[in-house]
Formats: sequence, C-alpha cells, structure tokens
Amino acid sequence: MNKYVLIGFVGLVLGCSSGISKEDLSKLGGYWEITKVTLPDGNVKEYNVNTSVDYISIDGEEGFRKKMQPRLNGTYETSDDAEAFVITQKEQSFSIDYKTELSEWSEQLIELDDTSFSVKNAEGIRYDYKRFEPISIQ
Repeated sequence: MNKYVLIGFVGLVLGCSSGISKEDLSKLGGYWEITKVTLPDGNVKEYNVNTSVDYISIDGEEGFRKKMQPRLNGTYETSDDAEAFVITQKEQSFSIDYKTELSEWSEQLIELDDTSFSVKNAEGIRYDYKRFEPISIQ
C-alpha cells in the first residue's frame, strides 16, 4: 500500500511541475539584482546590498544585458558596454548564450517567474536574482 502512495505522490509532483515555457522568457526583461551565489561545493554567498543591478532587454529569443548603477533620484548610470545573448532550447530546458568581443559563455535557465530567476553556468555555479525595486528619494 505504501508503495502505491509513494508512486502516486511522485507522479503528482512530476505532473504538476510546469518548468519554463517559451512564453515565460519575456519575464526576463527588466531590472534584476543578485541575491545569492551557490558554488558547486555548497558554499553560499549572500548579497544583501547591491551597488549595481542588471538590466535585461529581450525581444523574442535575443537580447542584451548590461550593468546599471541606480541613483537615489530614480535614474540609472551605465556605460555603453552590453552583453548580447541568444536563448536556445536544449531538450526541456533553455540556455542563455552570451557572446562579446572578449568571450563566449552559456548559462542554463533553472527557474523563472515574475519576481525571480536563477541560472547555472558550466562550472556549476548558480546565480539567483530577484526583480529590482528602485528606491526614489525626492
């Protein structure tokens, strides 16, 4: 009897996991701040305060990412540097493939919703982000 309950529970969990769909990719657009980095050995670095945020612009499966420094008046300062990317689907997952003049790398999209996302790189390092909410002091 316990076997059937366990099999049913596993089936329910697997059947209800929605994963990331192609339609979800548009949720990547906007301002994001890193919350933590998890290394392959399990060590975690928490980020409670960030002096910069990532701005992601996405159009379909292409886009760019750039570092922004938020100001107290609600504006942002940035350089002209941007990292172009293409999102590719590999089996049941998506990867973000970056290419700059100096380097190329890829990150697997692990989680994505309206308020957070996570990626993992080839070295097994996981990066967790939350949507940035600016503080405006007038």
